[in-house]
Amino acid sequence: MLKVERLTLGYGVTPVLEGVALEVAPGEFVSLVGPSGSGKSSLLRAIVGLVTPQTGQIIRGLELEEIGFLFQDDALLPWRTARQNVALGLCIHGVPRKEALEEAEAWLVKLGLSGLSDRFPYQLSGGQRKRVALAQVLALKPRLLLMDEPFASLDAILRTQLTRDLLSWVEGEGVSVLLVTNDLEEALSLSDRIYLLSKGPRAVLRRSYAVPFARPRDPVGVRADPRFGRLLGELWKDLEEVVLCGAA
Repeated sequence: MLKVERLTLGYGVTPVLEGVALEVAPGEFVSLVGPSGSGKSSLLRAIVGLVTPQTGQIIRGLELEEIGFLFQDDALLPWRTARQNVALGLCIHGVPRKEALEEAEAWLVKLGLSGLSDRFPYQLSGGQRKRVALAQVLALKPRLLLMDEPFASLDAILRTQLTRDLLSWVEGEGVSVLLVTNDLEEALSLSDRIYLLSKGPRAVLRRSYAVPFARPRDPVGVRADPRFGRLLGELWKDLEEVVLCGAA
């Protein structure tokens, strides 16, 4: 689905990322973790062509139109209702307006926003806005979903509800995911594989971890598995070493 080979990128003389290589297989959920400034978000932007690599290559097994991108901040247009915001991408892709609005309404209902379709973004809570943004992306039925800490600003209960909804959809549709997160527990509870970046600049791929939990998966229930605590401790130890020593 996605392969990054010897990727180096940055915004000046000194690269943010250097020689990074990773893969996302079809139907695989992959998380990318690392210290602040290690280039995690830059890598996602490079994958969709918003940043040009200095060296290396990105091999996509799909068209750019088949990649969905959920940013940290929602990209809702303030003058459009929730339904109209979700339908926008569908209309851009050539879906007739009436059909696009009906599809948008269906996605809003799926994500627990029944009755809120005609509200504008300023009339929605932060969690509701995030659900609209998620519906906007999922309505396009991406084969690869890139997520840049999309739920970081939400409270724990809402975050858990959204991740459960998302994981159920991802598993049901066989969608591949590359998630950037600073929450190691979130990474472990959702992922099949985790990549750890070293401290930037010149961040490199420090290590990868295979996550052994079967699917379908409950992202809360899996935390009771004894292996979860052991893996979490291993991740924290490696991350602390990266942060304190900048080791690569």
